[in-house]
Amino acid sequence: MPTTPRWKLPAACLAALVAGALFGWLAGGHVASGVAIVAIAEIVLLLTRDRHPARPIMSPTAAAKHNRLMTRTRRLASSLRDLRRTASQLPDGVVLLDADQRVRWFNHAAENLLGLRSPHDRGAPLGQHLPASELVDWLRQDEREPLHDTVAPGRPDSQISVSLLPFGRHQQVLLARDTSHVTRLEQMRRDFVANVSHELRTPLTVIHGYLELIDPEDAPALAPVLGEMRAQSKRMGQIVEDLLTLSRLETQHRVEDERVPMAPLLATLRKEAEALSQGRHRVAVEADAGLDLLGSPKDLHSALSNLVSNAVRYTPAGGSITIRWQRSEDGATYSVSDTGYGIPASHLARLTERFYRVSSSRSRGSGGTGLGLSIVKHVLNLHQARLSITSEPGRGSTFACHFGPERLLAPANGHDES
Repeated sequence: MPTTPRWKLPAACLAALVAGALFGWLAGGHVASGVAIVAIAEIVLLLTRDRHPARPIMSPTAAAKHNRLMTRTRRLASSLRDLRRTASQLPDGVVLLDADQRVRWFNHAAENLLGLRSPHDRGAPLGQHLPASELVDWLRQDEREPLHDTVAPGRPDSQISVSLLPFGRHQQVLLARDTSHVTRLEQMRRDFVANVSHELRTPLTVIHGYLELIDPEDAPALAPVLGEMRAQSKRMGQIVEDLLTLSRLETQHRVEDERVPMAPLLATLRKEAEALSQGRHRVAVEADAGLDLLGSPKDLHSALSNLVSNAVRYTPAGGSITIRWQRSEDGATYSVSDTGYGIPASHLARLTERFYRVSSSRSRGSGGTGLGLSIVKHVLNLHQARLSITSEPGRGSTFACHFGPERLLAPANGHDES
């Protein structure tokens, strides 16, 4: 498009001014007025002509990117608000801690369970605002397992379970869950089992006593029935005794520590295994630990004997059972290995549950109550020990009790494990 020469616009303006002066002179001699009117008109026209066209601040590409960024920012802010509102309404206490365990944020449940107050406790070390308790000691540990059934600092009549999880860069999230209702239910269950077991003990004793008085020779036709009734009443009596033992162990928090000489205990366990086996198995003892145990002789004998009797019950005739007492890297280990039926891996995690059976028919046939391993677990817990189980179907099993160094003593009175 051709451009207008620069001299034409000033010339046109000058001509317009001259024309305006001439028009004013002809209209009555008002030359100045004519020039002024034309000048004003020219100024308006020039401003209108030379006004800058509206230009966008950003290019279309930059504007599109900016709009997308703003949309994502708004969505992220909305998600963060939703996440914060959701966390605030969780029934579990949530506390966000920095690398120095200073409180950065917490929800309403944490205020109720831990006694935290906003904004006073934000930015302060968590342990400084909690009363001296098991929870404070747990927070000071470098490596920690979840803390279960401890008193809630904000509600002394409640119990909580606490865990600490890594979060982000050098941050942690503390989770506190109110377990009071579970604790109450567990207590009700223990009380019920204990009361029912006590009530059943007397009538079962009476029934078993009368059955023993009846001589099968006086009624030969009833001999098989009497034998089965005696066996079942004895089994029910053993179940009641095991339930009472479990109830006692569950309410017991510590044991009266005594020296438990392992040499005579291992000899006793071997005799018990041979008596129960009646020559159907090979029983061996391997003891090279040269150590005694510190704990409850009665409870430890019950737990260790239980593992031996299980091995005898679930090992076919001709198999072998090995009782071991050996040193380990972190203490000493008592184990019972057998060449029995073995246990599928899917069952191992549940073996210590009450009445859990891998094979119900086999357990009943062997005379087991389904409570033995549960008793073993509770006894070991009272002695700060743990139970491990390894097994392979068709090749046998090994049940091992791992005792820490705090439960080990050098043999006294010349006792030797060999």
